Amino acid sequence: MDKYLTSDFILEEKINIGPIPAILFRPRDKEENIPTIIFYHGWSSSKESQRIRGFMLASVGFQVILPDAIYHGERDPFEDYGFKEATRFFWKVILKNMEEAPKIIGEAIDKYKADPARIGVSGHSMGGFTAAGVFAHSPDVKALVVLNGSCNWEKFNEAFKGSVEMDEEMKEIEAKVKRLDPMKNIDKIKDRPVLLLHGEKDSSVPVEGQRLFYEKIKALYTNEDRIDFIEYPNLNHYVTTNMMEETIRWFCRYL
Repeated sequence: MDKYLTSDFILEEKINIGPIPAILFRPRDKEENIPTIIFYHGWSSSKESQRIRGFMLASVGFQVILPDAIYHGERDPFEDYGFKEATRFFWKVILKNMEEAPKIIGEAIDKYKADPARIGVSGHSMGGFTAAGVFAHSPDVKALVVLNGSCNWEKFNEAFKGSVEMDEEMKEIEAKVKRLDPMKNIDKIKDRPVLLLHGEKDSSVPVEGQRLFYEKIKALYTNEDRIDFIEYPNLNHYVTTNMMEETIRWFCRYL
């Protein structure tokens, strides 16, 4: 692993949580009860591609875990991540991430001394979908930040329908997506800290789905300070410095 992120104040370590390769960042001066963020990468990306984001979050006092998803990084990656592969495997990867989340959270607490009352989830693109799903179905996770992802899974899935053969496996996956869709589980999310960050001109994950989710859920919050949606004018599917600043601010407030 490259050493360009080495710091006297932050520890970077490659770890394995069961079958899940991950990178761990943590402040060297914190040994227990550490506020911890699990940050998920996007489609065709990897944990290594998120290192600078993990480093930035750790630099303000958080422990950060960057896991590899199946078919990415060290976990039998594809040679091609085109539309054909995405239609077939995108949701399978997200559902597997959700299945593995309790193991990551449990080991973060038991082995890496995470504060169980201060765990947050975040991610970019597919990682944002994952983080939204984990958050919706993990009531003990305290805060969520989604970067260019979606909490409105069925709306996004409309782009895939008609482009993939609906065999029994795909029908089962689609049923799970509908059941676990954060948009359909708003009652499990309301009044919990949620920040949505999205490029207005995102051509990979259109912003409209997040707009619909935000409009539906914000009316249910008793404290509107705990829900926010920031659109970035003319921005495509990228994470900006401003986005990371807002992410840090949100987690500093709620973790």
